[in-house]
Amino acid sequence: MRLYTKRGDDGNTDLFGGDRVGKHHARVTAYGQVDEMNAALGVAGAACDADTGRLLEVIRELQDGCFRLGADLASPPGGEHSDRVPRLTATDVETIEAYVDEIDGENEPLKTFVLPGGGELSARLHLARAVTRRAERAIVLARETEDISEEVVHWINRVGDLLFAMARAANRIQGVPDVPWTPGS
Repeated sequence: MRLYTKRGDDGNTDLFGGDRVGKHHARVTAYGQVDEMNAALGVAGAACDADTGRLLEVIRELQDGCFRLGADLASPPGGEHSDRVPRLTATDVETIEAYVDEIDGENEPLKTFVLPGGGELSARLHLARAVTRRAERAIVLARETEDISEEVVHWINRVGDLLFAMARAANRIQGVPDVPWTPGS
């Protein structure tokens, strides 16, 4: 089987379930941004080491969640195969919240805004967070015209929070201070 099909050469693509839509369709834009998010998580994961192994475990779970989210977005409810798609649930949201509590619980309380960066892993996690927030905006926009569950929106919102906590944790674990934002300096 070849990697290319030529079916998208006309600027359209297939949603799971058979509908053909333009590549600029709100669902396609949303799951395309989730794919970018997954790639950014992979870049962050490549910077993990033995000391940051727990963060890598969470990154891998988030990448799995990105595939599930992409499938959810590519499969409108009620479509031909929609019952075969693993949908995000309230339990998935609660799992992310538990990770936020676990990881941020060891970080020093915030007293100021921090600049994205510090160590390499932290910088990569901040970039993944920014890409996640862009995907979130695309999903929220798509939800204005598409049937997208609130669990999807809650999950991706919590992932943005989690990645912020993970970026700070990476700095803490690696002995690199967060860089405080000092207005006007």
